[in-house]
Amino acid sequence: MVKKLESVSWQAEEYLVKNHNFLWYLGLIIITAGLGTIAVLFQSWTFLALVILSAITIVISSLRPPRRINYTLDNDGLTEGERHHPYSDFRAFSILDENGHYFAVLIPKKRFGIQTKIYFPTDSGEAIVDALGMRLPMEQVKPDILDKIVNFLRI
Repeated sequence: MVKKLESVSWQAEEYLVKNHNFLWYLGLIIITAGLGTIAVLFQSWTFLALVILSAITIVISSLRPPRRINYTLDNDGLTEGERHHPYSDFRAFSILDENGHYFAVLIPKKRFGIQTKIYFPTDSGEAIVDALGMRLPMEQVKPDILDKIVNFLRI
């Protein structure tokens, strides 16, 4: 018999805000120019368009402020804003710390499923970890190379 879970609700930003300095933008320009030059040398116009659109997308997404999302953990699963994720979609969870900000990573059962990250305030952390622990096993997960790139770019 599964224990009844008390509902846990909180609000948090969808991601951490990172302020990029001049060197970050300069590096993006240099990388974009380098890849653009390679595209022109090989006359790969599609690749050139992809490089330019990617650079524009990275800049726009790095300037976009994060939304404040309402989260709820209950007997049915996680509700993230308007989206509901049943516990049956996940095989485990992990708790990570990014510069003093804690977040849970829900690991999908599907091989190519996308991990769900949920940030939470420190004062709600114990209740959130307990609620997740009642329904999912805890696993130690380390950020992979894609997570590190996305964290660096803040997209």
